[in-house]
Amino acid sequence: MSNVALVALACGLIIGLGALGACIGIGIMGGKFIEAAARQPELINTLQTNMFLLAGLIDAAFLIGVGLAMMFTFANPFAG
Repeated sequence: MSNVALVALACGLIIGLGALGACIGIGIMGGKFIEAAARQPELINTLQTNMFLLAGLIDAAFLIGVGLAMMFTFANPFAG
């Protein structure tokens, strides 16, 4: 396999596994938020603020991976 094919495979893995991890992380976080909100309804506003902050951080980590994959796709330093 050529370097270009390996870079394309790596970019697909970066994006795919990053999306999988982000989806699992947000799913677990959402479930824990619902559990916490059911136990202490008076803290929903504080919990919701923290949940949205963490959701943004999880998505930011995924988008950094997408940006890195796009860099390797369009400005490939390994291509001859």
